[in-house]
Amino acid sequence: MAAESIDDVVDGLAEIVREAGRAGDRVGYFAALYRQVTVEVRTAIHGGLFDDGARMDRFDTHFGNRYFDAYDAWRRDRSGPRCWREAFGLLDDADTVIVQHLLLGVNAHINLDLAVAAARTSPGEAIHALRRDFLLINDILARVVLVVQDSVGALSLLLSLLDRVGARTDERILDFSVRQSREEAWYNAVLLAGQNEEEREATIERLEVRAAVLARLIARPSGLVRPALQLIRSTESDDVPAVITHLDNAMERPSALQQTG
Repeated sequence: MAAESIDDVVDGLAEIVREAGRAGDRVGYFAALYRQVTVEVRTAIHGGLFDDGARMDRFDTHFGNRYFDAYDAWRRDRSGPRCWREAFGLLDDADTVIVQHLLLGVNAHINLDLAVAAARTSPGEAIHALRRDFLLINDILARVVLVVQDSVGALSLLLSLLDRVGARTDERILDFSVRQSREEAWYNAVLLAGQNEEEREATIERLEVRAAVLARLIARPSGLVRPALQLIRSTESDDVPAVITHLDNAMERPSALQQTG
């Protein structure tokens, strides 16, 4: 699976969501979230929101192909980046809650893939011209995350327990912040854009190790979070196709349009 445009990324993600729904595969959870973010980015490109729409199309295509490559490697022989192996390795774990599956994907894609895709799109000094458009995606991502959180809340009736044990505040859960991670990704993108091949390989290895550590913390938290997650999981639906459909339609509900409009 290789995308040549943002349209291909949307279509590829939609196909993964469809196949996951038919098979009852939890890979569809993150794919549904990612598809909605990508659709929103494409809408922003068509609406002229970005300084350089064609560049953002290339950026999102590189970004999407990072996910497709990791997905294909896992399906082929269980290989690929360690952080993605952590995420995909828990798809058959019935004890992992919905929000953990989502965050495992978000962690790998932002803390590893995002900087690599940005640096590939705008190498060298060109990376600095990408900054404003890169930051605009933060607003799109925050909007989608807010809506999906509400959608997950409807599926995980006891998700508020994580607030009470101090593990979740807004988009934060298990001490993981989407916005902070994107800020770090920008720093790493600038670093990668100015490095030679050997230096880039070393930096990507460091990012992969860090993302894998974060993945393990998300997957196997300690303290009061663990029993809270067990209780939350006991109230979640076991109907994986229904959960995928619910997540995939989050942005299309009237309440979502009111929040984002």
